[in-house]
Amino acid sequence: MASPDKQQKRAQRAKAKAKQNRAGKAKVNVVHPLLANPLINEPFDDVAIDLSTFDFQDIEENGFDPADFDDLFEAMKAGEGISLLAMCLVFLQYPVLELVVAEEAEDAATDFMMGLLITYRALFHDEDEDTAVAWIGGDAFQNAYNEASLILQKKNARGAAGNL
Repeated sequence: MASPDKQQKRAQRAKAKAKQNRAGKAKVNVVHPLLANPLINEPFDDVAIDLSTFDFQDIEENGFDPADFDDLFEAMKAGEGISLLAMCLVFLQYPVLELVVAEEAEDAATDFMMGLLITYRALFHDEDEDTAVAWIGGDAFQNAYNEASLILQKKNARGAAGNL
């Protein structure tokens, strides 16, 4: 895991970039029509998330408190009201999730993602773990998740090309 100082610097850069994106340019020529919706495209820009205080090892050892991820779950619910694809786009843009995927082992990151999705389904759909796992493994979710991942890869590639 990165040092707290490195995480804080990363969080500051992300916050500065988000502010620049909000103030700078209108979003034209979007990769996918859903990304024209501010609830779906970078939905956490205005949420204060201090990545420097995030301790993945503590979560691995002790689990997580769903209340700590309320911003994510509420944004996912709003996205799901639009479509399953929109919900997946929101989920994959969560800064804590991006940090875990970037810095942790693949199995640990996958377990964390599954835990978040299972908790979301329990909170908003009153599902038990087995039902939530079956939903996550189902074609509808898998197709939406994979499409969301591709959309965000294209969006990020386009954004990186624009910053050269």
